[in-house]
Amino acid sequence: NIGSYAFYECSSLTSIEIPVGVTSIGYISFRGCSSLTSINIPESVTYIGGYAFADCSSLTSINIPDGVTEIGSSAFNGCSLLEKVEISSQSALTSIGSYTFYNCSSLTSINIPDGVTSIGESAFEDCNLLQNVTISSQSAMLSIGTKAFIGCSSLTSIDIPDAVTSIGNNAFGGCVDLEIVAISPQSSLISIGVEAFYNCYLLTSINIPDNVTSIGNSAFSGCSSLEIVTITTQSALTSIGSSAFFSCSSLTSINIPDGVTSISDNAFAGCPSLASITIPNGVTSIGEFAFEGCYNTKYIIMSSQSALTSIGSYAFSNCSSFTSIIIPESVAEIGSGAFSGCSSLTSIN
Repeated sequence: NIGSYAFYECSSLTSIEIPVGVTSIGYISFRGCSSLTSINIPESVTYIGGYAFADCSSLTSINIPDGVTEIGSSAFNGCSLLEKVEISSQSALTSIGSYTFYNCSSLTSINIPDGVTSIGESAFEDCNLLQNVTISSQSAMLSIGTKAFIGCSSLTSIDIPDAVTSIGNNAFGGCVDLEIVAISPQSSLISIGVEAFYNCYLLTSINIPDNVTSIGNSAFSGCSSLEIVTITTQSALTSIGSSAFFSCSSLTSINIPDGVTSISDNAFAGCPSLASITIPNGVTSIGEFAFEGCYNTKYIIMSSQSALTSIGSYAFSNCSSFTSIIIPESVAEIGSGAFSGCSSLTSIN
């Protein structure tokens, strides 16, 4: 084994060859070796510890042997010149720890082996040249952690494996070039976290699988090119968070499933391309500013059988195109400014 802190801050060290037989590279073992440009890791290694190569700011490439099962937290954190990480498809790797490749700002591609079950918090945060992330549909991955790919501004597409059940908060936030998020109808996905795809400006469509029960606050906020959100009538969705689709200015339609009981504050505010809005019968409350600024919406459909009891302040303010609305008898409260600026409204029943 190579022990913890073994070569910590040996800032003049330029290369090292680790002999065959070494199985573990310990915690902080080469951290701060800022002149280290190359390292040969033998096939005998099965574990790379936390911060093992952190701040090796001259390191340009690394080969992860097939026998490595775990890469510890922040193992390559701050390796700003690291361009190439070789991980074969036969790798035994099962987890990529938190902050593992944080701020590896020269990294352009990564292959995630099928055996990896989790990508930790901020694992690839601010890898702003990362364009290609290869994850197969047969991957055993169960979760994509909080901020896993936040700030990966060059990432253009991502395939979410069918086994994934959760996409963490801010997982892809600020991925401004992200155009395609592939989620199959067979996906096991249950939850989409807060700001999961926040400000993914180029994202044009998203499929919400039937198993998803919650879409977090601001999950798709600022996705200004998002036109199509596919939610089937069989959806298990019960919760759409505050500002979930805020400022999705290209969104033309949305199917709100029958299982949803409340529409949160600002959920669809600033979605001027929505042509019509249908409120399911099970919805009991519409939050403040929920549909504010949907100024091209011509139809707001609510059934007389609706269980709706409250319409929040400014819920439909500045929806200047619709001409009539039926407010169900069950409604007990209409908030201040709920329909202010609805300049074409001529009929309320």
